Amino acid sequence: MAHLVRCISDDGCVLVLAADTTDISETARLIHNTSKVCTAALGRTLTAASFMGVMLKGKDSSVTLRFNGGGPAGSVIAVSDPDGNVRGYVMNPDVNLPLNEKGKLDVGGAVGTNGFLTVIKDIGMKEPFVGQIPLVSGEIAEDITSYYAISEQIPSVCALGVLVNPDLTVAVSGGFLIQLLPTADDSIIEKVERGLNGLPSVTTMLAEGLTPEEICKKVLPEFNIEVLDTSECEYRCNCSKERVEKALISVGKEELSEMANDESTEVKCHFCPAVYKFSSEDLKALLKSI
Repeated sequence: MAHLVRCISDDGCVLVLAADTTDISETARLIHNTSKVCTAALGRTLTAASFMGVMLKGKDSSVTLRFNGGGPAGSVIAVSDPDGNVRGYVMNPDVNLPLNEKGKLDVGGAVGTNGFLTVIKDIGMKEPFVGQIPLVSGEIAEDITSYYAISEQIPSVCALGVLVNPDLTVAVSGGFLIQLLPTADDSIIEKVERGLNGLPSVTTMLAEGLTPEEICKKVLPEFNIEVLDTSECEYRCNCSKERVEKALISVGKEELSEMANDESTEVKCHFCPAVYKFSSEDLKALLKSI
């Protein structure tokens, strides 16, 4: 299980979240058989989605992140529920690229920058909230920071990391998200900036054994912080045959009729290994319900 913690400074000026999502990223890697760079891209996106998910209100709410930057990996998508449980996929999971100029996995090169980050929040209203910004770097964390600044007007700092072993397994994965609350003034901003100066990378802190609670304290060393809540979250797909039936109905009578001409139809879930099989008779029965 992944572990996520949400904290607030005792002066009520700063919110900070941190998570160890190693298990989530490794599960995603196993499901999608991702390359090193795609494991990093998907793991970062899943962690970011989990952060956004736990800040939703309403047990049936969800948030979807879609990175579409025109890079060779194609779209990177992650969905979270309010408990931080996530699922996701990379359109082209086997992309391999040389390391970038910093000697790191080139997530930005895989995702690309010629496109957008789209955030869809479904909180039970008639229409979901949709925010979209141009991608800054394709490195995920910088784009999340930019999204909050542009689309939600919340000054934020996001850091995400996935360390992949030579055998392609995930060594560590996680991140943190700092947000300034409306009561923050310039002195608070200066304290946050001093704390971030010279801070080790997320993967370094996790590899050294720091817990999410300890990471929160390390990134805000000049603040006293209080834990608001914790979440034990996991990679979790909510697909079912009933959901797939609804999706089939939504394609319309004409297309569903054509599908019913085949002896059998298989529908594969994007997020997990599940495969749902429908006979011609099954599809004809669905047609009658439209």
